[in-house]
Amino acid sequence: MDYITSPDNDKIKMLVKLRNSAKERKYSGKYIVEGIRMVEEIPFADFLELYITTDFYEKKVKGNDELFAFVNKADNNRKVYQVTDTIMKKISDTETPQGILATVKMKVKKVEDLWGEDIEKPLILILEKIQDPGNMGTIIRSAEGAGVSGILVSYDSVDIYSPKVIRSTMGSIFRKNIVVTYDLVRDIKELKNRGIVIYGMHLKGTSMYETDLTGPVGLLIGNEGNGLSEEVSKTADKLLRIPMKGELESLNAASSATIVSYEALRQRDIKVSVDIADMF
Repeated sequence: MDYITSPDNDKIKMLVKLRNSAKERKYSGKYIVEGIRMVEEIPFADFLELYITTDFYEKKVKGNDELFAFVNKADNNRKVYQVTDTIMKKISDTETPQGILATVKMKVKKVEDLWGEDIEKPLILILEKIQDPGNMGTIIRSAEGAGVSGILVSYDSVDIYSPKVIRSTMGSIFRKNIVVTYDLVRDIKELKNRGIVIYGMHLKGTSMYETDLTGPVGLLIGNEGNGLSEEVSKTADKLLRIPMKGELESLNAASSATIVSYEALRQRDIKVSVDIADMF
């Protein structure tokens, strides 16, 4: 384990750039993850470097056999650096850092990865211009819970590897198949060519409860303030809406994505149960 005591160290300067700049993250092919729970969930093949404070090492690592083994495994295969509290505050994106931070290798995915041979009936979220990091992180997290097979994100959305998005995913970022596209309409058309039915969430749509979501499906979710653009809306085979009571007109992007994803999960679970029952 090496020690870094100077805030002017080149690695510390690099970490500050990674924290602040989407361009730097894309150029370097890596991003930052903070906190012990998140760090422990990083796939080891994607693990690059680990940074811990002396205080964290003394109070959390020593005396904890599991955590001690984890840090030693990292040090034997990657590089572990011990830093001061001052340096940790400089590189952290939180007001009260836990004292542990890691750099992680980005996974480069292509649109073809969204319908792989091992995915029998794709359920794909397609996100257009999602701007809020909390919304993006929540969508990714709920997508895992709902069994979404992949997520297609327009390039003009918030960076999925920004620290706030990463924290909001609670580890789902490591496990979900996420593709960032520079031509959303083209890739939606490619999904349609693969037999995936595209539904757009829209105020003028048909109730999602009246729509069969058990087949290969792509669900379009639009910008928080403006919804889907007209160009993207036109790619949909059908427009859907979430029925609502009261005087509400719409829900935010994260809520909409979560609700419609879980409706698809509900329908698919029911269909599986019926199919099994029909076998007997």
